[in-house]
Amino acid sequence: MPEMISLEEARALVLSHAAPLPVETVPVLEAVGRVAAADLKSDIDISPFAHSAMDGFAVRAAELAEASQEAPVELDVVAEIAAGDVFEGSIEAGQCVRIMTGAPMPDDADSVVKYDVVTGDGKPGSRVAFSAPTAVRSNVREAGEEAKAGETVVSKGEVIGSAGVGFLAGCGIVEVPTHRRPRVAVISIGSELVDPTVVPTPGKIRNSNSYALAACAQAAGAVPVILPIVEDTKEALAAAVSAAADAYDFVVTSGGASNGDFDFIKPVVSELGELLMTTVNIRPGKAQTFGIVRGTPVFGLPGNPAAAYVGFEMIIRPALRKMQGYAHFERPSVMAKLSRDVKKKDARRISLRGTLYKNDEGEYVVAPAKNQSSGLFGVIQRSNCMAILPEGLDSRTAGSLVQCVLLDVSEEVSL
Repeated sequence: MPEMISLEEARALVLSHAAPLPVETVPVLEAVGRVAAADLKSDIDISPFAHSAMDGFAVRAAELAEASQEAPVELDVVAEIAAGDVFEGSIEAGQCVRIMTGAPMPDDADSVVKYDVVTGDGKPGSRVAFSAPTAVRSNVREAGEEAKAGETVVSKGEVIGSAGVGFLAGCGIVEVPTHRRPRVAVISIGSELVDPTVVPTPGKIRNSNSYALAACAQAAGAVPVILPIVEDTKEALAAAVSAAADAYDFVVTSGGASNGDFDFIKPVVSELGELLMTTVNIRPGKAQTFGIVRGTPVFGLPGNPAAAYVGFEMIIRPALRKMQGYAHFERPSVMAKLSRDVKKKDARRISLRGTLYKNDEGEYVVAPAKNQSSGLFGVIQRSNCMAILPEGLDSRTAGSLVQCVLLDVSEEVSL
């Protein structure tokens, strides 16, 4: 049986058996948050023409060179250009054109003066006064300023944000190649489990793990499918895992990961495929089963909610991200001062659920939840980080610096 390994070894092991899934093409709106699987190029210059960056007056800058508060320069307004219109006339000496944001620059103008600093109503046929010079190309957005036709606007491997969706649409890109999202089978094991819609009778509990793990998979960008609860028999679990391995890209079970009389995930994975991992040197979540069944990664998490959550966040989430083409697999972390003493009675690496905040001096402080029971979901819901106590039996006092893994910040963020 595989020996207990470190968290880093466990993550590396699982990542080594995960690979980007085949590429599919999706509508650009569905590409938000996903990874581009190819370089994406604009079909036109962005912007395709020089245009005004604000409402104002298109002028020749040279005509306002001597303008001042004491001796303002007056120009005749000969036309008005709205966004979407084109002015094809000429601007003679002593003239200007009222122009709206986004409207194309007239050929004869080389600058735009903001409407608010000009005196006069600005309507065509009127005169307006300018009391200061303007620089050439002031308040003008140039043609091709953001991208040239044929230029790569989103590179292969780049994560597409919401602004990126708009950028791509402006570049004429309405479909995006990206790696397929992994379909994740989520299976809870336990004869004591009932559906959340059922009021539990004595000895029964609601199946909350499946929903939490499915939510974790969804937050990682995967497509989770909650499968029926599996009773505590080896035969039932083997049938469920075998069927899921054939139909899904990744299989996650919870419960039955220890060494009790009714814990079967390890022998099932071993008999159906290759068992690669059984324990990790962390708390909560020592019992972490991983193996390959007919080419499909199968991960057996503990039944305790916090243990299952930590295992998913630290080990499974990176693999699901790799399958989607992401390049970063670890949540960012910061060093923070403990708000209270923490005694360490276990030599394993411990992940304390807690709340990170800044004190009045602007320093990061982490307040570990008082109840660190591995059976509680509510504590995780109210936490925004995990404070890490490294291997060994060294306790920590209030004010000690500890690493805090941020649970609400994307892996792409570098701190």
